[in-house]
Amino acid sequence: MQRINPASRLPDLALHGSAASRVIEWAALAALPPHTLMQRAAAAVAALARALAPHARQIWIACGPGNNGGDGLLAAALLHDLLPQTRVTVSWHGDENRLPDDARHALQQARAACVRFSDRAPDDFDLGIDALLGLGSRGLEGGPMADWMLTLQRTRSIVLCVDLPSGLAPDSGAWLNPFDLMPAGPRHTLSLLTLKPGLFTADGRDAAGQVWLDRLGVDPSGVPPDAWLAGSHSVSSPTRQQRHSAHKGSHGDLLVLGGQDVSVDGIGMTGAALLAARAGLQAGAGRVYLGLLGAGPATPAFDPLWPELMFRPAQAAAEGELARQASTVCGCGGGKAVRQLLSPLLEQSPRLVLDADALNAIANSPDWRAQLARRLSRGLYTILTPHPLEAARLLGCSSAQIQADRLGAARRLAEELQCVVVLKGSGSVISAPGQTPLINPTGNALLATAGTGDVLAGMVGGYWAQASAGQPSHDACHGPALETARRAVSQHGALADRWPAGCNLRADELLAGITAWQD
Repeated sequence: MQRINPASRLPDLALHGSAASRVIEWAALAALPPHTLMQRAAAAVAALARALAPHARQIWIACGPGNNGGDGLLAAALLHDLLPQTRVTVSWHGDENRLPDDARHALQQARAACVRFSDRAPDDFDLGIDALLGLGSRGLEGGPMADWMLTLQRTRSIVLCVDLPSGLAPDSGAWLNPFDLMPAGPRHTLSLLTLKPGLFTADGRDAAGQVWLDRLGVDPSGVPPDAWLAGSHSVSSPTRQQRHSAHKGSHGDLLVLGGQDVSVDGIGMTGAALLAARAGLQAGAGRVYLGLLGAGPATPAFDPLWPELMFRPAQAAAEGELARQASTVCGCGGGKAVRQLLSPLLEQSPRLVLDADALNAIANSPDWRAQLARRLSRGLYTILTPHPLEAARLLGCSSAQIQADRLGAARRLAEELQCVVVLKGSGSVISAPGQTPLINPTGNALLATAGTGDVLAGMVGGYWAQASAGQPSHDACHGPALETARRAVSQHGALADRWPAGCNLRADELLAGITAWQD
């Protein structure tokens, strides 16, 4: 059994959706003696239950009508025998005449073990086990199973979900139940056979809590994954202090264009571009140039807190030699003024990070969309960093539709626009044309505040500037742009994960924790 911990140095982990998981399950069932797979699953559930609540006086297991319920029933029989001092109660909902063979066998075993059955949850339990739906999750609209799931949501006791929290879509992480997702107590999910993408994106992280994996002795590698859970990489190459011959040009140039002046239309967003530029400098770019849009007499041309930033006229920078050789971040606080820069940048920037208002402008222009999609065939590379609403504008749908299928939305954007796409949010999805998407496991709701996306865009640009300036090569399987995006997103989230508990996080406070690209 493996604990899935984003803070540990894990390799990329394969994520299999519902269809792929079914294929793996069917192959295992065909290769093993009857009931073997369910017995292994039940043993894993019982072992984790004992580890999570070793002194439990009362364990309640809510079981559904299929094989997920069978896992719970067999686990109840095991726990009843292993923990004679613990009261094990099962609530089971199903039709005995329609049960799968494994589930029918499990029901017989639970009854033979004299497990206590009840139509309602005990008044007080130390551990609740959700074995209602699992991989067959759907919204629980009413009836006893919905009541039991609501009880599990509201309890402050430990809850262990078997394979998936019931009502969580395994492929998308969408919460399908009609009641709010607001777990009151500690949550754990034991994913069986495979890790499912929905556990790590959209509502999945809140619903699942701590994720565990037991492959039940089955190797899933023969079935291609639907996504990868992005792992961490160790730092192995020399730091800057060890590269004695390096100079500032060795670490790449970054151009940041954005920060519309208030004089343009009464909406000033200078701070967004400043945050992105500072993040790029902190991320290790050798030189960072900043062009503020719609500059007026009061527009700053010097950053007293970060005097290393070099200010340039935005239009001239976008049209000149600087944009033809530097990595460029465009759109942070860009407002309406960003539109005047897009054509020259799309035409000539070799490495272009588009965020915020740049994405909104492209969404409204078929010509710019077409120009963007042609860049890759011309050897020009692009990273998009939309949040769900910006992604919805680009795809012509609603943000709710984006959230209902985050993997699919990121894949579609990457293929249609021929870009690396970072779909931000809980479990940010990173996708590239022709590649299996990645889900980032780091980050939390502390990042849900103004300016953190600008910091991320600057980090992406700063890392990309370094990667383009003779740094050691990246994983050829993913390519420099994809690898740049994954590392920036991972570190951005990790900064929030390491933030002191109980303290709010401002975007500018992220800057001090950013580290330059080291490998």
